[in-house]
Amino acid sequence: MKIKIFLFVFYIIYLFNFNLLSDENNKTLKVGLLAPLSGSYSEIGYSLLNSLQLALEEINDKNVSIIPRDSGFNNKDKIDLAINEMRSLGVKIIIGPTSNQEFEQIKKYNDLVFISPSNINPEFSNNVISIGVSLESQLTALINFINGQKKTKTIIMYPKNKYLEMIEDKIQNLNLKNIKTFTYSPNPEILTGEIEVLTNYSQRKRNLKIRKKMFEDKEDEQSIKALEKLEKLYTLGDVNFDSVIIIDFGNNLKSVLTSLVYTDVNQSKVLFTTINQWFDESIFYENTIKNLYYPSVNYKEFKKYNNKYFKKFNVYPNEITILAYDALGLIYYAWKKNGEINSINDFVFKNKIKGKIGTFSFRNKKVTQELQIYKTDNKKFIKF
Repeated sequence: MKIKIFLFVFYIIYLFNFNLLSDENNKTLKVGLLAPLSGSYSEIGYSLLNSLQLALEEINDKNVSIIPRDSGFNNKDKIDLAINEMRSLGVKIIIGPTSNQEFEQIKKYNDLVFISPSNINPEFSNNVISIGVSLESQLTALINFINGQKKTKTIIMYPKNKYLEMIEDKIQNLNLKNIKTFTYSPNPEILTGEIEVLTNYSQRKRNLKIRKKMFEDKEDEQSIKALEKLEKLYTLGDVNFDSVIIIDFGNNLKSVLTSLVYTDVNQSKVLFTTINQWFDESIFYENTIKNLYYPSVNYKEFKKYNNKYFKKFNVYPNEITILAYDALGLIYYAWKKNGEINSINDFVFKNKIKGKIGTFSFRNKKVTQELQIYKTDNKKFIKF
């Protein structure tokens, strides 16, 4: 009889303690960070960790904590070990991984939610939400901008590289109307020839040569003036497009821009746009282009975040770390709103969410950023 009473009392105490623990877990938010804290990409990993520290200070809630673990780079064993360690500590939601190549591996942890800074897939995928600045959001912002400028003949240009198929799938899924596409070689020596074909450069050169011959042997004042005007031109005739969207970065982007100017594409008639460049100031020194437009995150908030980061850590952050900063704010919002986080369904919000990078929408299990259009002008980034 005493044994039965003892067992009963033990059972009551166990349940009581378990409920206390469960209640305590609901009152605390433990967020894991899965990032490369070792190896060649460790700089990014620690930049992400520093970013979360800044976000944690701004949230200023003692019930929120960050539990970081090293994922290495494409290291399946490290990823599994890191996730299992975090899970054993009560983590239910993890910021990371940084690479979409690791998505398939983390999908088996269907009791956890992952918020990734990747921008490959804006749609919720099993237990993964990507909040990176997606190509879909960028193209949508650009098309709206181009339409607002009354341009009707747009060409989307992108290189023949490992992302080609992915880009083409996304363009097709957006079901864009009156849009043509053009693929080019990443090799600058081949690229120029391809751009010459696109712009009908040879024929436009011939047009100018033929027109000049019409006035060369004439001595009347009108013919002389006409010839003087023609002498200032490099080609004659317009290209068959009035706007371009270049999906490229860095030196490759600059090569495309240089080739378009070399083939005498009239910048007063053709709108030059590209995708998010994270306010890369090296574009300022691409003197061939007068105005280049692109969609991006909020510039003021981006600068403010960078300066705050530099002030605390004496180094500027990697661009994607602002996404981790916003991710923690997003997680905290969902936790406070729902009382807990159990699945990606806790991130389906009716209202728009404002973050550092801009405004998010989480409708129909798809992440969309409302991006702003900026242009480079006189070595400044100006909001259009």
